[in-house]
Amino acid sequence: MYWQQDIETLSRDRLEKLQLERLKATLDLAYNSPFYKKTMDENGISSDSIHSLDDLKKIPFTTKNDLREHYPYGMAAVPIKQCVRLHSSSGTTGNPTVVLHSQKDLDEWANQVARCMYMVGIRDTDVFQNTSGYGMFTGGLGFQYGAEKLGALTVPAAAGNTKRQIKFIRDFETTCLHIIPSYATRLAEVMYEEGVDPRKNTKLKIICIGAEPHSEEQRKRIEQLLGVKAYNCFGMSEMNGPGVAFECTEQNGLHIWEDYVIVEIIDPVTLKPVKDGELGELVLTTINREAMPLLRYRTRDLTRILPGNCPCGRTHKRIARFQGRSDDMIILKGVNLFPIQIETILMQFKELGSNYLITLETVGNSDEMLIEVELSDLFTDDYSVLQGLTKEIIRQLRDELLLTPRLKLVARGSLPVQEGKAIRVKDLRKII
Repeated sequence: MYWQQDIETLSRDRLEKLQLERLKATLDLAYNSPFYKKTMDENGISSDSIHSLDDLKKIPFTTKNDLREHYPYGMAAVPIKQCVRLHSSSGTTGNPTVVLHSQKDLDEWANQVARCMYMVGIRDTDVFQNTSGYGMFTGGLGFQYGAEKLGALTVPAAAGNTKRQIKFIRDFETTCLHIIPSYATRLAEVMYEEGVDPRKNTKLKIICIGAEPHSEEQRKRIEQLLGVKAYNCFGMSEMNGPGVAFECTEQNGLHIWEDYVIVEIIDPVTLKPVKDGELGELVLTTINREAMPLLRYRTRDLTRILPGNCPCGRTHKRIARFQGRSDDMIILKGVNLFPIQIETILMQFKELGSNYLITLETVGNSDEMLIEVELSDLFTDDYSVLQGLTKEIIRQLRDELLLTPRLKLVARGSLPVQEGKAIRVKDLRKII
């Protein structure tokens, strides 16, 4: 039995017919937004000009920059009074991206996440503990409402405070967790330090992992440490949040729900479609969203369509584990950030030079960020001043990035200087 068997096992013909119907309705709706009205008028696009899914290529791509340039409400397809929530990413040097939701959108999102959770075996008899942050980040609320829709008892523990997390897991007899991969290994470490064997002293059986890159080897290690099955999930704020795609119990790729989105994989350089099985950039078009539909949105995530049918019987396409990104965004501890955010903070301090290096590395089982930045000639070697300066820079970085990096101030000329484009980021994280 599936959560929504009739939808999840639709034949390709019926599924594509549903997609075309919803795409045409989405185009009519999108025309109400200032951004898409201009785009569609300039390109002679309307729902009447779309006769098949192949006609999708007539529509120009939408980018994250489009969302920033039309901040805050220029992408809205319904009056703002019909919107009941917004989520926002952290900004870079300019505006953040804002995603608007109507009540229908939130209901559909909850249904989508519930479908994912049911697919991996979570039921209304389970106790579901959510270790994601609640707020503008979509991971917390997305899973919260999905678990409630499913009927599971939810524990909105939020992020951090590992010993409290363990207490909740034991006291509430938690059976399922939503957790980022690096924190899952940290949770296991603390459990064993505290003399808690998760296999014997807890009822954990399923965890949903995502929000940061992880390998198959890391997933297997998490499963071994916690004695659970760990299922990979994919989401992004622009597509609602978690629940866009999810592994089934076969663990052989993520089913991407094609009654909610139309999937394309393109060459990020030529922007032409690639064949199934070939690596490219994921492009998504929403076809079941009301307040802020997005057409051919370039996610910058690199993946591929897995050919063939899944033994689970679901007919929705499967995508492979992500191989990286086609832009310079960093994902650390489930937080999306850009080097320019760091540069903007550093360059505010006259005591700092212009050369800096961001190193991402694995310390123990946790991914960390080290920022090395050269001091300027204006700085005097007073230790107390250096201490105060370091504290203030870290405070501002933490406020901007929503995580705390390590900071090392070094003498001018200490960092390598490259000819041509500067290398600002070194990713030395271990794939464990």
